[in-house]
Amino acid sequence: MALKLDRVARVCAWIGLTLCVAAAAQSPAMPLDKQHTRLGFALSTRWGQTLEGRFPHYQGVVTVLPDGRHQVTLRMYTADVQINDHERYARWARGSAFFDADKWPEVVFISDPYDTAVLRDGGQITGDLVIRGIRRPETLTVQPAACSRPALDCDVVLSGAVRRSDYEMDSLKLAINDRVVFLLHARVEPPESTP
Repeated sequence: MALKLDRVARVCAWIGLTLCVAAAAQSPAMPLDKQHTRLGFALSTRWGQTLEGRFPHYQGVVTVLPDGRHQVTLRMYTADVQINDHERYARWARGSAFFDADKWPEVVFISDPYDTAVLRDGGQITGDLVIRGIRRPETLTVQPAACSRPALDCDVVLSGAVRRSDYEMDSLKLAINDRVVFLLHARVEPPESTP
């Protein structure tokens, strides 16, 4: 009898695990809208000049979790980083002294689950940022939305400052400030409706 109950318990556990995996796989995912999304960063020189960089190539998806919260996963590719009007600085940013694109081809941000009200009302989204293989918790500040359906009808505007020295990007300390500000203007492709 005990053997039979143990077998039933294992079968129930397997079914439960299968259902959980299936539910996770069915979580709606909304890729970033590449026509409207812009991902970049800003650096300041010691002489007051602002260098604006951008990631022309990236992948991003917003997953709707079973509890209704959202989670974003963002991969920004470093090999194509551009700095507006400054190709020399762009080569430096892609090189071993900064992003080190040959060794670390992407910057990754994975948010903690968040309530979608933050997209409308503004607030903060926390998560883990990985640069050069170094993973650190960071916070993005979300500006209040300019429309009633943020990420669909208008950009979600986020920014967050990090210290490049925290990610072992220490070169040109005398010329470029330690602070890097990430700037994101993001929209998603609308989820496909199910019949």
